[in-house]
Amino acid sequence: MNGLSMKHLRYFDALARLGHFGRAAEACSISQPALSVQIKELEDLVGAPLVERGGRRIRLTGLGEEFAARTRTILSAVDELEDLGRAAHGPLAGRLRLGIIPTVAPYLLPDIIKALARLYPGLDPRPREAITQRLIEDLAEAKLDAAIVALPISEPALEEVPLFEEEFVLVRPLEDMGKPVPASERLHEMRLLLLEEGHCFRDQALSVCNITAASTRDLMEGSSLSTLVQMVGAGIGVTLIPQMAVDTEMRSSTVCVSRLAEPRPSRTIGMVWRKTNPLAARFSDIAEIVRDTGLEKKSRMAF
Repeated sequence: MNGLSMKHLRYFDALARLGHFGRAAEACSISQPALSVQIKELEDLVGAPLVERGGRRIRLTGLGEEFAARTRTILSAVDELEDLGRAAHGPLAGRLRLGIIPTVAPYLLPDIIKALARLYPGLDPRPREAITQRLIEDLAEAKLDAAIVALPISEPALEEVPLFEEEFVLVRPLEDMGKPVPASERLHEMRLLLLEEGHCFRDQALSVCNITAASTRDLMEGSSLSTLVQMVGAGIGVTLIPQMAVDTEMRSSTVCVSRLAEPRPSRTIGMVWRKTNPLAARFSDIAEIVRDTGLEKKSRMAF
């Protein structure tokens, strides 16, 4: 197939993933007409249509679906070849695509980036905040190098390194200060605010409160921990947040925070990466930095 280039494959991969010429063009930092030309060139090289055009979203042909799967495999292998070259040269440097879940990112990511800049001046961190499922998918497709998540993940292809534990704490309206703290299993009797579906912290909170997913219809939801805390401050209900979020969220909210009774519910924050990644040995050093950063933040917390 003379004339086939990596550019063709990367543009087609973006289109296959996003299903829209405009969004794919934006992701590839080119104009939509230029992307259309590249896809048409690729189809001419293949000798058959890969995309069904028409409507707001595109559909892949049967051949297009198979071509997309093979394209992702090729691009992942090329990315790992680049990583192999990076692993062979001195200190860790270059791009680091680091995923991080939304219930950790606002509270820990700035300190992690500062620590990496100090210890690895040649490193170019590219953080991405997303829910756990999306991060794991992106790791599998080599779109991320590593991710900071709540463990366990239990994916055979991924290395899991636990870093530190943190408690869940109860956030109540300010007028509840001084009132007895309810037991975890009684929280389902209160007006409990939760993150939207897809967040692992939501599932962990449900487990703490002995609430089944089937019985969550009447529970109120928010898109972020900040939203939940503000809703509590408005007197709408109560919520659970991770320990590392307390200092940040208390600054602008009229709420009170209480530790739950023993055994206090907690989660394990860890780092995961593909076992096959040529940089896997280096990620242990990054994990140590994340662990130290998390433990240092916990030691500074007033709560």
